[in-house]
Amino acid sequence: MVSSDKLLRPKPFVKWAGGKTQLLPYLLERMPRKYDRYFEPFIGGGALFFKVTPRQGYISDINPELINAYQVIQLDVESLIEDLKKHIYDKNYYYKLRNVDRTPEFKNWSPVKKASRIIALNKSCFNGLYRVNSKGHFNVPFGRYKNPKLVDAVNLRECSKALKDTKIVLGSFNLIEQDVQKGDFVYFDPPYVPLNITSSFTSYSKEGFNNKMQENLRDICVALDCRQVKFMLSNSSTPLILELYKDFNLSFVDASRAINSRGDKRGKVKEVIVTNY
Repeated sequence: MVSSDKLLRPKPFVKWAGGKTQLLPYLLERMPRKYDRYFEPFIGGGALFFKVTPRQGYISDINPELINAYQVIQLDVESLIEDLKKHIYDKNYYYKLRNVDRTPEFKNWSPVKKASRIIALNKSCFNGLYRVNSKGHFNVPFGRYKNPKLVDAVNLRECSKALKDTKIVLGSFNLIEQDVQKGDFVYFDPPYVPLNITSSFTSYSKEGFNNKMQENLRDICVALDCRQVKFMLSNSSTPLILELYKDFNLSFVDASRAINSRGDKRGKVKEVIVTNY
């Protein structure tokens, strides 16, 4: 018999490129047993955050639509649930809703309405991914599903509880240096260095994430280590990443890549988990 506690454990409310649901057992195994506060500056779908449900958390991302959704779930989840009920799973409706961010009216939409839109699109779009073009417009095509669940009220309420005492920030990963202290724990899940051209997927935002940013992230990890902050980082096992983090502890796992436009390119790939403890 499954306990009610397990049934009510929150899970990611959106599917996200690079989501860590499948990698969770390996991440949990390598997390420190004791730490003060939990930081995750590339929150994405938040698989590890919702699994851990830390007492004191800090999450951030540069994606304004995503962070708005987290803030609405934290502060006004019931209004969000009611607004989600207005959406339907239909191809024509989907494209009409998707293209709203090209209009001047979109900037006047309420936070609840924007959060409702992005969740409904995520549940209806191809492969459940989030991607924007150079103008920041959502551009994922319609997905074909038998019966997608656009409104998961139970899970949204559990997510809201998990976010209750969490600081939610819209901004770059380097902002954590202002808040993090000795004894805290940081999990970094940046956009991965692509294994090849076809596997590259860094369009979470219009800015993308290049090798220079990967180097900047390594420099932050070095600074955190000097301040006795524990960190864990996951990325693809590529020469660049192995060179950047050669002075830290490296462990390797085989993980499945679910988001790729070509089905034959999905499958097991080697990832590296970096820790400083």
